[in-house]
Amino acid sequence: MKSIVRPALLAAALSLGHAAHAASPVAITEWMYNGVEFIELTNLGNTAVDMTGWSFDDESNTPGSTSLSAFGLVAAGESVILAEDEASDFRNFWNLASSVKVIGGNTQNLGRNDQIYIYDASGAVVDSLRFGDSSYVPGSIRTLDISGNPRNLASLNDATSINWVLSSAGDAFGSINSTVGTFVANPGVFALAPAVPEPTSVALLLAGVAVVGAAARRRA
Repeated sequence: MKSIVRPALLAAALSLGHAAHAASPVAITEWMYNGVEFIELTNLGNTAVDMTGWSFDDESNTPGSTSLSAFGLVAAGESVILAEDEASDFRNFWNLASSVKVIGGNTQNLGRNDQIYIYDASGAVVDSLRFGDSSYVPGSIRTLDISGNPRNLASLNDATSINWVLSSAGDAFGSINSTVGTFVANPGVFALAPAVPEPTSVALLLAGVAVVGAAARRRA
């Protein structure tokens, strides 16, 4: 069963581990390299985010390399997709509704050992993820034809993929087999598993709530 964490609490928890990044509730929530390659981004906040002027790059870390402006206004809780395949083909591979925003034709392809950088309109990094089981992050997952998902809330705070897990059809993330090929993923909707948060996740959530509460008291 999926467990979708309330955006306000999750965004507060994420802010604790993203101090070096620009303040934003948008996070990398799934990715796959090779095969039906894609990156999923999710707005984990309570208000919409305008992604006009935003961009993506890999380890070359250059703002503006691949535009994300076509996502436009991303609603609270909404997930959007940057894909290597054309948008219509990607939707067909995963039976996605036309309402799921997909930017297709990405030529800034990912490798086995690589990094994902997401930049806002000012060029500031809002989220990043370093992955690569052979040299970058030894012992981490290899998302060859199978997507990676965060094990828990703390995983989204980590700049590496060491605490991410591979999808499997029918898992708690809602993963499915693609309609073409032998790919497995769950693009388009972010759901955190397991259904019962792990102790570290609960602690992180409580810390986030404490931060929000303290800020509210200071404003008062």
